[in-house]
Amino acid sequence: MSQDNNEGHLPSSDHDAQLSGIKANADVAAQYERIKERRRVTQAVTRVVRWVVNALLVLVFFFPFLWMVTSSLKTLGETMSFPPSLFPASPQWQNYNQAWNSIPFGKYITNSLVVTLAVLVMQLITVVPAAYAFSQYKFWGKGVLFGITLVTMMVPAQLVFLPLFILFARWGMINTYWSLILPFATSAFNIFMLRQNFNQMPQELVEAARLDGASEIKIVVKLFLPMAKATLVTCALLTFINTWNDYFWPLVLTTNDTVRTLPVGVASMRASESGINYQILMAANVVLTLPIMIVYLFANKHIIKAFTYIGDK
Repeated sequence: MSQDNNEGHLPSSDHDAQLSGIKANADVAAQYERIKERRRVTQAVTRVVRWVVNALLVLVFFFPFLWMVTSSLKTLGETMSFPPSLFPASPQWQNYNQAWNSIPFGKYITNSLVVTLAVLVMQLITVVPAAYAFSQYKFWGKGVLFGITLVTMMVPAQLVFLPLFILFARWGMINTYWSLILPFATSAFNIFMLRQNFNQMPQELVEAARLDGASEIKIVVKLFLPMAKATLVTCALLTFINTWNDYFWPLVLTTNDTVRTLPVGVASMRASESGINYQILMAANVVLTLPIMIVYLFANKHIIKAFTYIGDK
């Protein structure tokens, strides 16, 4: 009988071991749940901090533009009041009409469009072949020439404008579109960007195209440019912004308003003898900035894609 009772019950040592194992498993499970909970809290806090930082960055970068737009709709008294107010009491839309009539806006915009589009076309003609050559050809001095190309990005415009001014004056190009276009007919930065993109093209495809009898121009147009679409759009946008906003070169390479661009025209509004009407000046700056904002809205996805692609490679 005692033997049957002993068989029906586990020895005390085995029973204690089982209890210890169950307790250990429970502790492990509880610890795992605590870790999961801490991880969820950490992720939630990280998301909140990231959202707050992004919101602050958006505010920092967007606020000046918002201030410019709202100031363009104020009266002169509201622009000079203290403490300043963000929004006008009553929007003054006539400020834009006054800004348009205060300077020859149409002429300045036409000059800006001519110069900007001409620079874009010239850079397309010069940058693409240069990037293709640095990427696909092997020739003596290639590394040195590419290094010199990159070094030119470090040369400030203020260092070379005087020799260029003298050169253009001898050629009779002062106060012509050429003096504003030729200094930017190529871009070392765009050559570098496209060259990095062209380096990703599989050589097998290039060799196959050459075996099929494709010319170098056809290879560039059919193979390389479609692959580099995002980078091309990015380079074009950056060139557009730099050329459209350029104030220094149109000022120093012209002596009258014949070919001066919109930034110079808007800046001339500050030299009014009747004083500065800040609300009119802000309205003119909104018009100056608007084309850049429109172009950026259409091209921002390509910019992100281009820099992400190059960064990954």
